[in-house]
Amino acid sequence: MVDEHFRKPKKNGAAQIVNAPHLLTPIADSHAHVQLLADPPLALARAGAHEIAFVETMVDVVEDGAATYEQLDEWVDAAQLLVRQMGSLCCGQAPYDVPRVRIAAGVHPHNAKGWTDAVEGELLRLLKDPRTSALGEVGLDYHYDLSPREDQKRVFARQVELAHLTGLPLILHVREAFDDAFAIMEEAGWNPAGVLLHCYTADAHEVERWVAAGCSVAFGGALTFNRSDDIRAALRQVPLDRLLLETDAPYMAPVPLRGQKCEPAMVVFTAGRALEELLGEGASQEERKGVLARTLANTLALLDRAPTPWQRT
Repeated sequence: MVDEHFRKPKKNGAAQIVNAPHLLTPIADSHAHVQLLADPPLALARAGAHEIAFVETMVDVVEDGAATYEQLDEWVDAAQLLVRQMGSLCCGQAPYDVPRVRIAAGVHPHNAKGWTDAVEGELLRLLKDPRTSALGEVGLDYHYDLSPREDQKRVFARQVELAHLTGLPLILHVREAFDDAFAIMEEAGWNPAGVLLHCYTADAHEVERWVAAGCSVAFGGALTFNRSDDIRAALRQVPLDRLLLETDAPYMAPVPLRGQKCEPAMVVFTAGRALEELLGEGASQEERKGVLARTLANTLALLDRAPTPWQRT
């Protein structure tokens, strides 16, 4: 339906509207896969209705090709029309604009086995596009091992080198491979343009060395899951000037929408839980808005910069 509401299916086939937190300030989704959403324009329009001011969308060169680059302007134009069609928006306020969307391009560790010289060439071509603001998501995933680990490490190390070359920040995917990923970063050198550890799902102890190395850390829907006490403890260890929020849409929808297809607007639920963990229930509205404003500022500072010198040449 063309409106701002979140819905949860009921057993009788109907759908129940789920009320969203009233955050009263714009926030960002620092990591989504807009191309994989069922209706990208509608998802962007709904994000605008919930004051999502910025979305970083991922492109995997092996799996996705250049479709996002080819269709993004059309998605945004269509979303502009949809957001104006929506009736009573959240908080009863006037329609908001759709989010600003930037792109991160890279080769995910799942697809490392597909790396070739041609893939590297195509990646460099996409990184030249001024809409590209980061190299990612890249890293290591030893949970699924969809590519051999040696391929994952080799391709990860090469993409760290490319981040240095291009001057773009690096978005990391690390799952059950933190020791090897950290060692590769130490050997290749921490990117002065910035490093974002996306979708953090490890414990409070692990996050300490990444923060000490200068990383920013993003938390998604897993922060809201019942058995995610370790993730919530890790959230409290991240300095506010390094904290970002995300969805990883269409994956990992937050509670109370867990199990559904996620979309960027759902970051409001993760933001609400983050506020509970960081400030508690007695925080003032100004304190809450201050924390969320900082997460937006962190996202924009890292992922919405002007083209790099390499991109301009």
